Amino acid sequence: MRSLNATAAGALLAALGVALGAFGAHALKGRLDPAMLANFETGVRYQMYAALALLVLGTHPAQRRAPLLLLGGSLIFSGTLYVLALGGARWWGAVTPVGGLLLIAGFVTAALDAKRAQNR
Repeated sequence: MRSLNATAAGALLAALGVALGAFGAHALKGRLDPAMLANFETGVRYQMYAALALLVLGTHPAQRRAPLLLLGGSLIFSGTLYVLALGGARWWGAVTPVGGLLLIAGFVTAALDAKRAQNR
């Protein structure tokens, strides 16, 4: 099985984040209530955090686990916020924290793997 190319995934996630941010600012601003627009913007912000982290981790070959956690976390966390903001079923809100936990686990794993690589 081929490993995730974190740099490519980060670049694509960032490009999608810019596009979704522009969509939210221009197409959704007058159509969503402020709370739902804020949810959408939170999704974009955290997607960009994950994208930037993936771009950095892609330059470190020892980082294999963290990119998967960050990508999965971003897709779940941000994706569920987008669905909620656009009028999706409210039960998606119960899934959002799973994405947040994966993002946290990804950043912690990145730190632990960086420390482990430093001690070699």
